[in-house]
Amino acid sequence: MRLLHALARTHASFDDPNLVSRAGLVPVMALAQCAGLAGLVAAHVRPGGPCGVNAQLKIPCLIAGMAAGADGIEDMDLLRHGAMPDLFGGIRAPSTLGSHLRSFTWGNVRQLEAVNRALLGELACRAPLLPGKATLAFVDIDATQKRVYGRRKQGAGFGHTKIQGKSLLVRGLNTLAATISTPLGAPVIAAVRLRGGTANSARGAASFAAGAIASARQAGCTGLLIVRADSSYYSAAFCGAVRRSGARFSVTASMDAKVAAAIAAIPDDAWTAIRYPRAIWDDQLGCWVSDAQVAEVEYAAFASARKGRQITARLIVRRVRDLNKRAPDGQGELFPAWRYHAVFTDSPFELVQAEAQHRDYAIVEQVFADWTDGPLAHLPSGSFAANAAWLTCAAIAHNLLRAAGSLASLAYGKARGATIRRDLIDVAARTARHGHGHITLHLPEGWHREHEWMTLFTAACGPPAAAA
Repeated sequence: MRLLHALARTHASFDDPNLVSRAGLVPVMALAQCAGLAGLVAAHVRPGGPCGVNAQLKIPCLIAGMAAGADGIEDMDLLRHGAMPDLFGGIRAPSTLGSHLRSFTWGNVRQLEAVNRALLGELACRAPLLPGKATLAFVDIDATQKRVYGRRKQGAGFGHTKIQGKSLLVRGLNTLAATISTPLGAPVIAAVRLRGGTANSARGAASFAAGAIASARQAGCTGLLIVRADSSYYSAAFCGAVRRSGARFSVTASMDAKVAAAIAAIPDDAWTAIRYPRAIWDDQLGCWVSDAQVAEVEYAAFASARKGRQITARLIVRRVRDLNKRAPDGQGELFPAWRYHAVFTDSPFELVQAEAQHRDYAIVEQVFADWTDGPLAHLPSGSFAANAAWLTCAAIAHNLLRAAGSLASLAYGKARGATIRRDLIDVAARTARHGHGHITLHLPEGWHREHEWMTLFTAACGPPAAAA
């Protein structure tokens, strides 16, 4: 690829008032408008002070900016270029949006969380989010430490996080998130909560799980619901809250003395080889030859907790062959050594399937990675409540992008947020007025995602579909 004109004869000028660089915001915000985003914000969110007015205009501005790739307050200026004021009304300056966020209190943040729950239910009615949700859905709960800089960040503290498989102390704020996914659908965010950097992962997790389950039910997950979490949430309070909410739990068990004793009591003939990384199918034996095996035993957990909090369920154990890679050639092992991973669950699925489903819990890490590559690249304010509101807006933007992608095509229903922004939102267009109040977007001819873009545009901006 090369330039056809000499550099001295190539010129550039930013002077066309009819161009926009992110025409994909039109169908995306049309979808938000049809789902009632502004009305939900007006009904629930009421910040105080002179900068807290018009939340129904300013919150959608923040969400639109995040959907277009903004990861800070200053980036919200991308909403004010070219013909954007001809396409959207109520656009506010970045400084106004920042002042609005700083007017939030913790109570206003909880009000915004209610908007996220209600909007997710509306989006699920208008887009094929979470296919198969009436049969089976998963709620995954995890926390991540978001690194922040500067000494004026309220609530910042040192907490543990994993970077390239290593646990490190990182100064930041702690983000607790719950996602909803199905075997056929990508995860959406049911609930988020910002906490101080020194917060323990399980702090407030029981009530948080109950709220996430309620959000999943509101989004149409009427079938079997399984809540998955790691060992940080292995407690009687967490598992009991999940059961009382009408869902099942699948939690990594802490390897304490009682769990170790239960594993040691499993007979050798009870282990089943599973399809695991590097497993090989043996045609003669008719099974997988693998370095991983699974077994299960009935287990009564939390017997030492307060009276009446003991829970009896299945203890599913996976063991992986622990090979000494440093052993010299010719020195074989005297007996096999294993590493054990236990899962405490009341899942109704059979052993191999239940264990594999729990390993898929790592899908929540994809949401964290998607956030870091998008609106959660920064927590832009020194105010803790403002950052918490920013986090909730990021969750709403994630769900909105997920709904837009699912309307565009099956592939975009599972695509990363960065992919949706690149192919469906960050496309230039020229506006042209005609007739009485009509406006047409002229997009690049031969755009490689023209079909998906028009499918999304028709679904979001066209007439509503006929009732079934």
